[in-house]
Amino acid sequence: MDITHEKPLTGRKFALIICSGFAVIIGANLTLAFQAIATFPGLETKNSYVASQSFEADRAAQLALGWDVSARHEKGELRLLIKQDGKPIAPKIRSAVLGRATHVADDQFPELRFDGAGFAAPVVLGAGNWNLRLIAEAPDGKLFRQRVIVDVMQ
Repeated sequence: MDITHEKPLTGRKFALIICSGFAVIIGANLTLAFQAIATFPGLETKNSYVASQSFEADRAAQLALGWDVSARHEKGELRLLIKQDGKPIAPKIRSAVLGRATHVADDQFPELRFDGAGFAAPVVLGAGNWNLRLIAEAPDGKLFRQRVIVDVMQ
């Protein structure tokens, strides 16, 4: 005959169970919040109101250029293609920052060189989603700003 003595669930034990559950939840939330803040790349613009005042005019000028921009990674090289009316063009690259969408720790500043068909630069990228934050200048001085997605599969 088996005789087992079960300990009763007292108020103290119940309070300990509830407090432990809340401690786990709060600990997980704090960990996620601190990780989110630590990896936040920062502001896109210093004053969003001022930037919004010329947004539509800048966007219309950029669309009027008629540029088709794409980028890809192949064989250790970033290829940036900028076409106008289906033909490759070589605008002045003012800024090109290649990095992850979620943090700036992996940011690279590739030196893009035009080879007649497009721009190229050697880069080392891990698998996943990368963004090329591009600022180029048209011959008439208009700035072209675009975030070009580079999907790297390995």
